[in-house]
Amino acid sequence: MALSCPAPRCPALFVVAPASGQGKTTVVAALARLHARQGRRVRVFKCGPDFLDPQIHAIASGAPCHNVDLWMCGAADAAWRLAEAARDADLILVEGVMGLFDGSPPAAELAAQLGIPLLAVIDGAAMATSFGAIAYGLKHYRPGTQLAAAFANRVGSAYHAELLEKSLPPDIAWYGHLPRDADAALPERHLGLLPAAEIADLAQRIDRMADLLAPTAAAALPPAVDFADAEPPPVAPLLAGKTLAVARDAAFCFLYPANLDCLAALGARIEYFSPLAGDALPACDAVWLPGGYPELHGAELAARRPLWDALAAHVAAGKPLLAECGGMMALFDALTDGDGRTHALGGLLPGSATMQRRLAALGMQEVSLPEGTLRGHTFHYSQSATPLAPLAHAARPDGRPGEAVYRRQRLTASYMHFYFPSNPEAAARLFLE
Repeated sequence: MALSCPAPRCPALFVVAPASGQGKTTVVAALARLHARQGRRVRVFKCGPDFLDPQIHAIASGAPCHNVDLWMCGAADAAWRLAEAARDADLILVEGVMGLFDGSPPAAELAAQLGIPLLAVIDGAAMATSFGAIAYGLKHYRPGTQLAAAFANRVGSAYHAELLEKSLPPDIAWYGHLPRDADAALPERHLGLLPAAEIADLAQRIDRMADLLAPTAAAALPPAVDFADAEPPPVAPLLAGKTLAVARDAAFCFLYPANLDCLAALGARIEYFSPLAGDALPACDAVWLPGGYPELHGAELAARRPLWDALAAHVAAGKPLLAECGGMMALFDALTDGDGRTHALGGLLPGSATMQRRLAALGMQEVSLPEGTLRGHTFHYSQSATPLAPLAHAARPDGRPGEAVYRRQRLTASYMHFYFPSNPEAAARLFLE
């Protein structure tokens, strides 16, 4: 008779907030670095679609940060990733998305399914006793919410911290505070935090935050959590023997670690190249241009004519190319950046992309393609104009129309960022002739 293995068990904490901008990423990164410096194996997960926060957490923890989400990724995907981490890690941290009850399904539902206690991070800069009211509301708004403690961010003084602590009800523990500290703050721009590679002193900033957090109650290991003993789903090696060229630099930096792992599980051999550095297109069977910030590097990309010619020849030969969001923007005839300067770019797609100051689209998406149905998300500040007729339109979870997906031969382009593990077979077929 087969023996059943005990469920993996690991200390874990789910860090949430009443809204975006409260300091979740700061506190999670500080906690990850603090425990990693003590020799612990720390695994961090980010709730919801996000490319930027996970880059920070990967630096802080020394390990890749994966996304977990009940809609885009699915409950089964989250369960096996957390179980795998729990088998080897000494601490698991999960950062929520937006406010605790924002989104559908919200972070609160994921935390409840995983059984991880919650730590609420609240920006206390402009409040006193209201801090306790907000914490109380987060705990009691929805029955059964496992809010264990509260942590204050951007606190002005020791007396200010004392006022915040005294405001908490007895069923919510005080885990301490971080002071206002411009030297530790993480810089931002239009899509959120700067990519980790662009923050020259990121390690020093994270270390400074960890030092400030070390004397607080939050620095202690949280209680251990029993995770379901889930295994990763089997993936057929549909890309065995195929070489996939993946653009990766400051202009093309939005890659889910899970997508790269999925491609490896599918059997693909990945060759990275940097358009910004002037790298030639590697010898390959397929190409992936992920999203990023081509609008910040228009002049450099416009000078990469040999690369665009090589990509055009690749597509003309009937080989696959997937261009997501910034990758698609770079393939249009022209890109107008945020300063109004227009750059002649790839020329593989007729039309243009133009940056604007207002957010153009944000949210989860699902699309049915000839290769299968894939889930993902969209987040962009540009608008595009093209005479191409869409191959398909994505849909939002509530049924409203989403992003267009375009196709020319085996070139597939969209503002949508695909989450490959949502359908590995469909993802594989995007890279097959």
